[in-house]
Amino acid sequence: MSEQRDYRDTVFLPKTDFPMKAGLPQKEPNILARWQEDDLYAQVRESRAGREKFILHDGPPYANGDMHIGHALNHVLKDMVVRTQTLLGKDAPYVPGWDCHGLPIEWKVEEQYRKKKLNKDEVPAEEFRAECRAYAAKWVDVQRDQLKRLGGLGDWDNPYLTMQFESEATIVNELLKFAESGQLYRGAKPVMWSPVEKTALAEAEVEYEDITSTQIDVAFEITESPIEELVGAYAVIWTTTPWTIPVNQALAYGPDVEYQLCIIDGGGSNQPGVDELFRKFGGKQLLLASNLIDAVQERFQNNFKTGGTLLLKRGKIIKGSDLAGTKARHPMHHLGGFFAEPRPLLPGNFVTTDSGTGLVHMAPDHGEDDFELCKANGINPKFVVDGDGRYREDWLWLPRTDERSGSVINPKFNAPDGPICSDLREVGALLSASADYQHSYPHSWRSKAKIIFRCTPQWFVPMDKEGILEHADTPAEQRWEGEGGSQEPSPTLRKLAMEALGQTRFVPEKGRNRIGSMVEGRPDWVLSRQRAWGVPITLFVNRATGEYLVDEQVNARIVAAVKEQGVDAWSDTNAQALLGNDYNAEDYERVTDILDVWFDSGSTHAFVLESGRWPALQWPADLYLEGSDQHRGWFQSSLLESCATRGRAPYKAVLTHGFTMDAKGEKMSKSKGNTVSPLDVMRDYGADIIRLWALSVDYTEDHRIGPEILKGVADQYRKLRNTFRYMLGGLAGFDEAERVHDVSQMPELERYMLARLGELDAQMRRAVDDFDFNDYTRALVDFCNEDLSAFFFDIRKDRLYCDGADDLARRSYRTVQDIIFHALVRYAAPVLVFTAEEIWTTRYPDDGSVHLLEWPEIPAAEANMERWAQLRELREDVMEAIEPLRREKIVRSGLEAKVTVPANAVPEGFSDADLAELFISGAVSRGDGETVSVAKSEDHKCGRCWRLLPEVTEDGALCNRCDEVVSTMDAAA
Repeated sequence: MSEQRDYRDTVFLPKTDFPMKAGLPQKEPNILARWQEDDLYAQVRESRAGREKFILHDGPPYANGDMHIGHALNHVLKDMVVRTQTLLGKDAPYVPGWDCHGLPIEWKVEEQYRKKKLNKDEVPAEEFRAECRAYAAKWVDVQRDQLKRLGGLGDWDNPYLTMQFESEATIVNELLKFAESGQLYRGAKPVMWSPVEKTALAEAEVEYEDITSTQIDVAFEITESPIEELVGAYAVIWTTTPWTIPVNQALAYGPDVEYQLCIIDGGGSNQPGVDELFRKFGGKQLLLASNLIDAVQERFQNNFKTGGTLLLKRGKIIKGSDLAGTKARHPMHHLGGFFAEPRPLLPGNFVTTDSGTGLVHMAPDHGEDDFELCKANGINPKFVVDGDGRYREDWLWLPRTDERSGSVINPKFNAPDGPICSDLREVGALLSASADYQHSYPHSWRSKAKIIFRCTPQWFVPMDKEGILEHADTPAEQRWEGEGGSQEPSPTLRKLAMEALGQTRFVPEKGRNRIGSMVEGRPDWVLSRQRAWGVPITLFVNRATGEYLVDEQVNARIVAAVKEQGVDAWSDTNAQALLGNDYNAEDYERVTDILDVWFDSGSTHAFVLESGRWPALQWPADLYLEGSDQHRGWFQSSLLESCATRGRAPYKAVLTHGFTMDAKGEKMSKSKGNTVSPLDVMRDYGADIIRLWALSVDYTEDHRIGPEILKGVADQYRKLRNTFRYMLGGLAGFDEAERVHDVSQMPELERYMLARLGELDAQMRRAVDDFDFNDYTRALVDFCNEDLSAFFFDIRKDRLYCDGADDLARRSYRTVQDIIFHALVRYAAPVLVFTAEEIWTTRYPDDGSVHLLEWPEIPAAEANMERWAQLRELREDVMEAIEPLRREKIVRSGLEAKVTVPANAVPEGFSDADLAELFISGAVSRGDGETVSVAKSEDHKCGRCWRLLPEVTEDGALCNRCDEVVSTMDAAA
C-alpha cells in the first residue's frame, strides 16, 4: 500500500469571520451607536419617500417608572409591525410618545411631598405642576433610552409628549370642539370616586378585588299606603354599604315582583338575640319578596351567635305594582329635618330577587340606579360626603365623634359594631348585621384603596344625544373608505362609535365584541377630574345662567395662550384677557377641573397625526396596537373623541396583545418576587433574545416568561445564528461569475429548495398581513432548522466541500444558498435586528444597513412537492435506522452504512445513487420488505470525501469525482 497523501488542502471548507459566540450584550450597544451616528431612521425614511404609507400610531405609556416586561413586549410588537411593513417597501414612520399628565405622575410627586411631611395643597399650583412636568420629563428620558435599547427604529429624538405646549393646546382645541357642538354638560351624577386620591376615576382606572363586607337588613316603617294592611308594617332592605343608609331618600320595588307580609315568631326561647329581635318586631309585619323569605330567615338565624329558633310566618301576598303610593320613614326620622321627610316606594325595573329582600334602598348620592330613579321622581342628591370620603361636618346626624367622622371606606365605619349599625340598632331598625359577605368590589388601581360612588358636579359627554355630526370635521363621504357609513343625519355618539367599530379590523377578532359590549353599555363619559396636573377644562360658565360660554374668538385666544404658555395659561390672572372686551370676568366662573387623562390620550391622533409636526404621518392611522386592557382605555377614548369630532374612528385596525405571566402562569408582582426585568434580560442575554421571545409567543393570549423559557429561546437563537454562520462560510468568495442563472439547469434538489423557499415566502407574507408574528417567527426557525441545517445543508456539504469549483452542481448549490441567504437575512431583520445587521455587514461591510433592504424576490422554480415530502419521510426512516448502529459504534457515520429501503416507499425518478447522496449513506438498494434495514458497508473509503464507494480500490484512495478534482487542481498549481 503506497503512502497516502493528505488531501485536506484540496477541500473547500467554509470560511467566515462571523463568530459562533454572539456576545450580544456587548455588541448591541455598539450597533445602536452606529445607527444613531448614521441616522438610520432618516435613511429609511428617505429610501421609502413617496411610497404607500403605513401608519402605526403609538399609544402613550405613562412616564413614571422603568420599562417593564409588558413595555418590552408591546414595543417589540410595534417595531415588528413597522419593520415588516418597511420591508414590504412601504413608508412606515414611527413616532414614539408618552402620556405625561394625570394621577399616576401627580400621585408620585405627592408621595415625595408626604415623605417630607409637606402638604401639596399648600404649594402654589404652578409650582406643583412644574414639579410634575420635571418628574415626567425625567422618566421620559429614562424610558426612551431603555426602549431604544430594544432596537426599535423610530423618531426617538422627536417623540410626542402630551405635556408639550402644542399638544396641550390641541387637547384644549379638541375639548372646545365638544363645547361648540353642544356635546358637554355639567351634571351631578354618581361617579367612581377615590377618597384616597380625592378625584373621580375612569373605568380604566379601576380594578376589582374580592373583599368581605358587612351585610345588614334594615327595617323602614311604612306610614302611608293604599293597602291598609301595610301601614305600620316594615319594608325591609338589604345592603352591603351600611354607610349609605344615612343618605337614603327612597325605597325601590320591582313592579313584577311578588311580595308577602311576614310576622316574626320565636320569642320566649331564652336566646338573647332572638328574644331581642322578637321584643322589637314580634307581632309586627315585615314586607319581603316571596321567594326570598327563606333566605332572609336563614340570614336572621345565622346572625344570632347564641342560636335559637326564629320563624317568618307568611301572610298576605301583594303584587309589586300595587305598592305605588306607599311611603315609609327613615329609621333616624326622630332627628328631624332631612330624616323626617317621607321615603316614597318607587318602581325600579332594576330590582331583582337574586339576593337581598326584593326591596332596595335608594341613596341617589351613591348609586347610578338610585340617582336615575330618584331624579325621575324629583328627588335630588344631597352631596353630604366630601372628597376624602368623610361626611360633611355640618351634616353629621349625631354629635361628632372620631369614629363617626371617619372615612366611609374604613371597615370599622361599616362594621356590625360601627357607628352606622350601632345607631340603627339603638333605634330598633337593625334586623341583622354580619361581617361575612364575600363579593367583588372596585378599587383604585393606583392606591389599591376601595372606591365609592359619589355624586358630585362633573362635566360629561353624552353618549345618546343626537346631532353630533353637525360639527364633525370629516365630511360624511370621507368618513370611511368604500361603501357604508351612517345613513342617519344625526346619530348619537354611541351609535356612531358602534358603527365605527363595525368598520374596523380587529386582531384578534374577539376584540370587536369586547370593546363593542363596553361601548354599547357605557354611561356618559365623565371628563372632569379634581386634580392639578393635567389639561384644564377651559370653559367659562355664566354665573347667572349656568351656561358655558361658546365664542369662537374667546376659544381661539384660549388655544393660542395654551400653545404659548402651556396649561398655566388657564388662570384667574389671564381670565379677562382670554374673555376679551365683550365679557366681564366677574360674570363668569372659570372651571378649575382638569380633563380625564383618557381625553388627553384619546386626542393624540389629533396632535400627532394631523398637526404637521411629523409630516411623514397621516390621519387616520392604519393600526393601533396595545394590551387588551385598552379596549376600555385608549382604544375607546380615541374612538369616542374622534367619532364626536370627525365622525369616524382614528384607526383602520386595532391589534391587542395579552399579558405576560411568570413561568407558572401566575401574574407578576414585586411582592411575589416573580417579576422578570427586561433590563436584566438584556444585560445577561441581549435585546435580540427578548425580541425572539416576544415574537415566538402567541401574543394574542396571556403568555409566559421565566429563566427556563429564556434558556430555550437562547438555544433557539444559537441554532439560527449557526445557520447563518454556515451560510456565510459556505458563500465565501461567491461572485456573479459563479451564479447559475437558468434554474432549469440546476439539480432537482436545488429546484425543490427554491420551491420550498417560495412556499416560505408566501407564508411569511401572509403572517405579515395577519400580524401573526408567532407564525412568522416559527416558520423562519423551522425552515432554518429542518429544511436547511438538517436537510439541504447536510446533504450538500459534500458537494460544497469536494466538488470542483466550476462544477455545475456546486455552483447551483452556492447560487441557491445565496438566494436563500438574501431572503432569510431580510426575513430575520425585523426579528433579530442586531444579529441581522451583524450578519449583513459581515458579508457586505460597505453596503449599508440590512434595514434599508426590501422584501426579497424569489426565483420561480417548479418541483413535485408531494414527491419530495415522501422522499423526506423515507430519509427520516433511514436516519432513524442508522442511529442504533452509530450508538453501538458499528458505524461511525451514515457514510459507512449500507441501506436497504422498501422499493414501494421510494418516489419515482430517484436512482440508488441519488438516494445514497440524499441519505448521506453508503450504498442504497431496494428490497421487498416493508421496513428499512442497515448494515456496515464493505466498500473502501475515499481519502478525500470519505464516502464508501465500490470504485475506491483501497481505504485512502480517491473516488472518481475526487480524483478528477484533485488532478485539475494539481494541474492548475
